[in-house]
Amino acid sequence: MDHFARDNLPPAGEWPDLRPLPYPARLNCATELLDANLAARADHPAVVTPAETLTYAQLAERVNRIANVLVGELGLIPGNRVLLRSANNAWMVAACFAVLKAGGVAVATMPLLRAREIGQICAKARITHALCDARLAEDLRKAEAPELKHLVFWGDGDLEARCAAASPDFAAFDSAADDTCLIGFTSGTTGEPKGTMHFHRDMLAVCDAYSARVLQPSRDDRFIGSPPLAFTFGLGGLVLFPFRVGATAILLERASPEELLPAIAAYRATICFTAPTAYRAMAAHVADFDISSLRKCVSAGETLPKPIFDLWREKTGIRLMDGIGATEMLHIFIGAPEELVRPGSTGLVVPGYEARVVDGSGQEVPRGTPGRLAVRGPTGCRYLADPRQRRYVEKGWNITGDTYIQDTEGYFWYQARSDDMIVSAGYNIAGPEVEVALLLHPAVRECGVVGTADPERGQVVTAFVVLEDGHTPDEAMAKTLQDHVKAEIAPYKYPRRLVFVPELPKTGSGKLQRFLLRQRA
Repeated sequence: MDHFARDNLPPAGEWPDLRPLPYPARLNCATELLDANLAARADHPAVVTPAETLTYAQLAERVNRIANVLVGELGLIPGNRVLLRSANNAWMVAACFAVLKAGGVAVATMPLLRAREIGQICAKARITHALCDARLAEDLRKAEAPELKHLVFWGDGDLEARCAAASPDFAAFDSAADDTCLIGFTSGTTGEPKGTMHFHRDMLAVCDAYSARVLQPSRDDRFIGSPPLAFTFGLGGLVLFPFRVGATAILLERASPEELLPAIAAYRATICFTAPTAYRAMAAHVADFDISSLRKCVSAGETLPKPIFDLWREKTGIRLMDGIGATEMLHIFIGAPEELVRPGSTGLVVPGYEARVVDGSGQEVPRGTPGRLAVRGPTGCRYLADPRQRRYVEKGWNITGDTYIQDTEGYFWYQARSDDMIVSAGYNIAGPEVEVALLLHPAVRECGVVGTADPERGQVVTAFVVLEDGHTPDEAMAKTLQDHVKAEIAPYKYPRRLVFVPELPKTGSGKLQRFLLRQRA
């Protein structure tokens, strides 16, 4: 009824070559992911949080009540965009599914965003409604959002009271499989965020591709992790995947490594989703907690350095499952099942997708040759009214912005973000390779490597380093680390500049913001 989303899809000629999985022409993903569990799993825990536990039946009732509030009281019509703001909790999940079930378009935002950033999203997506945790009210109220007419909070009793008076029954909107149901805004590692548009069928496709074919969870699994639900890595890994099989989502509002490890023990989690740096931090304390329930661990958001893989396996016996996804693709499209994992490799293309490494003209390069990663499959990039669509999609392929090598056995090996390749005195140097070498030194807690301008060499390798406690950030330490890198990889790749810093700039989803390091350098 509100055609904004469909009208602002890219022109058909700029779409990637999509290969949809065989779903009906009409489906509502909320029905498939939530209501489908009511027959056999009604009394099984769907969402577990420190504040409350909801069975599938209880969650479905809350979703229906919120949907009735949206439609009956707030005038939501199918196609309206609804801003969602919250940390990871049961109300956030219920609000999201209520929007989907009513035929709206969910636009979730990172809790750390401020008024100006929220205003930009509201303007770009023409937000008309918002459901928000009352603790995040201040920045939302300050945002410039002239089309936002309906704003309701939970946590202050408002939405709760409205739900108590609403009907527990709601008939799902009869959506088309290719109706937009989610606009995910990129997490901003490269500056201005972009709105990525996803259909009802896409929400199922990532479950039936990566989750079913690579992760292979069961209905008895208990999912836990750190990524925010506003980050599609978190939405898929912590909600969509468990719901697709009738499993349990354990949601934490605060999930730093210090908080995630005891939560895994307390809630007997079996599958964990978090970033490589979190696994490294948890490894130091894993012996203090009983995490014997844990059986699979997924790492994404940043490339997984082999030293972290080796460390986690040494401490837990678990082989980390690396994966690469993108907000544009909704979730992971390269990643190997645990038994096929090769340390240091991102993995194999997920069944249902195709991937290859191409040159600047889009032609596939010989195996073993670095080039640009290109992918296509059941999901793909469709930016919301954004000219950058033409840069992301070339000849029907999604060009992710990553430099990779594919070996003769089909495994993909990450080199760098394409704009993170450093050209120094004629040598091509991948920043992440230097980061891996630095991380092998016991004095290094975290690091980020970028290229900075140099009049003689064009660029020089510059490393920003966070040291472990007890180490002094002085010239002697800088030389120690430089010599260490020279011994680990080709000497020409060593960082000619080292900058010791107390912390690295990251997005709300934990990704290193290398563009800020380049600005600082």
